[in-house]
Amino acid sequence: MLEKKTIDYEKAVLIGVVNKEQNETKVKEYLDELEFLTYTAGGEVTKRFTQRIDMPNPKTYIGSGKMEEVQQYVKEHQIGSVIFDDELSPAQQNNIEKILKCKILDRTSLILDIFAQRAKTSYARTQVELAQYEYLLPRLTGLWTHLERQRGGIGMRGPGETEIETDRRIVRDRIALLKKKLTKIDRQMETQRGNRGALVRVALVGYTNVGKSTLMNVISKSDVFAENKLFATLDTTVRKVVIGNLPFLLSDTVGFIRKLPTQLVESFKSTLDEVREADLLLHVVDISHPNFEEHIDSVYKILDEIKSADKKTIMVFNKIDQYQAEHLDEDDLVTERTSAHFTIEEWKKTWYSRIGDRALFISALNKENLDEFRKRVYNEVRDIHVTRFPYNNFLYPEHLDQY
Repeated sequence: MLEKKTIDYEKAVLIGVVNKEQNETKVKEYLDELEFLTYTAGGEVTKRFTQRIDMPNPKTYIGSGKMEEVQQYVKEHQIGSVIFDDELSPAQQNNIEKILKCKILDRTSLILDIFAQRAKTSYARTQVELAQYEYLLPRLTGLWTHLERQRGGIGMRGPGETEIETDRRIVRDRIALLKKKLTKIDRQMETQRGNRGALVRVALVGYTNVGKSTLMNVISKSDVFAENKLFATLDTTVRKVVIGNLPFLLSDTVGFIRKLPTQLVESFKSTLDEVREADLLLHVVDISHPNFEEHIDSVYKILDEIKSADKKTIMVFNKIDQYQAEHLDEDDLVTERTSAHFTIEEWKKTWYSRIGDRALFISALNKENLDEFRKRVYNEVRDIHVTRFPYNNFLYPEHLDQY
């Protein structure tokens, strides 16, 4: 009998702050997501620390009293990583490392680490490496003990570089080389996109872990990697799909997330070109997540950054099989009824009133309402195709059920 393989997770603690911009409820939600990120990266969260603080401490981000509390816990429980929910400055990261004597990460570096694990193709690895170096450059001083400036004085002045300057130059040279490599690959990918012909392009977008890859597999009958972890898909996958006899290209893109590092948005601009060049966006939403409406806002914010927010979009509310409304007793006169108590039918009415028939409710995993989904996508793609090629509109009936 084979022994069951156990995964050795690294112990980690999380740190978040309550301030004017994020209340306790919001911080709990962010830390829930940060814990999922930690699990995805191969860590196990043993404790969370939160502190109410209006302005972050410029030296250690959190106050000295809370830092002592964290320090004691880290020492007693042999914690490998301390992860902050917000981005730390290079000086803060350096100071905290000296106090806690363990790995100090923030949300950005954690996401970069996950991306580095998930990058499979040469293109994705190059993009991630570029983002890592750009994040690393201002933080070089806190990484190696040998990085000290040369002593000044008689006989010490000259044209030579200090070690810190040498390391920075090496990193800058590497960044320039990676950018040059990406520019070359970008041109190749642009040529590939041009060679796809005049087929209508449809892109799946959405928050990470909403089921885009599962939906891609069901619709395109392909085998795109799908897993219940954040950023399961990193490389853009494009498949030719045929509904009825109408062909189009469907692409599965990297998932978005709140507080997405600027470095990643910059280095993954080429991957996001699939979104920019799409004729139709299928915005997939995990309706079973309690804060799915905030996820929608986060996705639109990033779409706006890449100038794609005004594209023709269908909202696809996925995972209706997992949705559970909060229960409210009829005799409960204290608790106010909120959207958390909505049934799926009530959510349908809400979104239909907001965006009309541009909302669909499905379960990609259980294949619920997929016929309605196919019809809707068919009609949208047909309209785009007929507008582009009015001379062959007779090939495609107005409705899928006419075949």
